[in-house]
Amino acid sequence: MQRQMINILGQTGRRMMLGQQLRPLSVSAQRREIFKVQSAEDFDKKVKNSQQPVIVDFFATWCNPCKLLTPRIENIVGEQAGSIKLAKVDIDEHSELALDYDVAAVPVLVVMQNGKEVQRMVGLQDEDKIRAWVAAAVKQSK
Repeated sequence: MQRQMINILGQTGRRMMLGQQLRPLSVSAQRREIFKVQSAEDFDKKVKNSQQPVIVDFFATWCNPCKLLTPRIENIVGEQAGSIKLAKVDIDEHSELALDYDVAAVPVLVVMQNGKEVQRMVGLQDEDKIRAWVAAAVKQSK
């Protein structure tokens, strides 16, 4: 039984069972400023009143393209080292915000700066196009 357990656990498990310590691995985390909008007041406070540009991701939980877009945009925002924020707005929970920003289909990405819409991207896009779009938004904000 013990031999089977060791085979299942692999090398790391073997070291732990034998009392050997593993060397800690240190990596620097990407600075991500990603948040889900909780209310219209929260949107005003964190998006409209932000000094930094904010990408607003209008999405729906049932939307498959939205599910594919999420890891792409989150990683790209993380690469920007805090120079842009990402606000996630579920259109089913906050339909009034979706209507205010003329969101007719999802996913929609909107760059907001100083309370105003600066750029818009509709639909699922490849990572290179999103990366260039985000980089342009960051550059425009400086």
